[in-house]
Amino acid sequence: MTDQPLRPRLVRALLGRPGPAQLVVAALCGLFAFALVAQVHTTAVSGTLASARTDDLVSILADLSGRAERLRSQVNDLQRSAALLNNGSTRDSAALAQARARAQTLGILTGTLAARGPGIVLTIQDPRLQIRSDVLLNAIEELRDAGAEAMQIAGTGGVVRIITSTYVGDLGSRLTVDGVALTAPLHLVAIGDPRTLSTALGIPGGVVDTVDAAAGAHAIVTTSPAVSVTALRALAAPRYASPAPAPTH
Repeated sequence: MTDQPLRPRLVRALLGRPGPAQLVVAALCGLFAFALVAQVHTTAVSGTLASARTDDLVSILADLSGRAERLRSQVNDLQRSAALLNNGSTRDSAALAQARARAQTLGILTGTLAARGPGIVLTIQDPRLQIRSDVLLNAIEELRDAGAEAMQIAGTGGVVRIITSTYVGDLGSRLTVDGVALTAPLHLVAIGDPRTLSTALGIPGGVVDTVDAAAGAHAIVTTSPAVSVTALRALAAPRYASPAPAPTH
């Protein structure tokens, strides 16, 4: 057989220690594979953006710009706070001011304090009761991602402050928010940058388009320099947790 002499050579090639030339070839193959994968990924991303509509690109750019601006603002605030705390003459007053500001922030986040500021109102008209909980949940999540700092929703049946633990469900033809049954028209109020919030809700295929696609339903986003979130939550006392004792040295 003509392939008999090849077998010992093949065994030696497989079991033997690779030489420098083989290592170089293996490295080049690995680099080529990495470059190929990176190129495919870049091409896929570029193709997605290249095929996007102008409105989609504007929405993506506005969302990224809004997030970058919020991060820059947070960095500046932290730098100012660090400078005040490092200054001996203003350390105590700065620490007290920070504690008060933090208590106010936590009060807004937990829903125990009312809030007022620029923002938007999402009004959902739904006479045929077509809108289900997933649409409302998407609206809340989009607003959170866009930087909403305080939210509440009102409808026939009551008004509910939306916090981190808020849950949304369906009860027959009605929506429930934290156990409160609400019927349209719904008014979702959110405090934050009005332009960023309205852009998040108005992206193609997003919340507004989804509502408008339902029979008889319609969504309107209204921006305002001042909206109010007045629904409050009672702060529940912890059942199991208690403050840890101060460390002793």
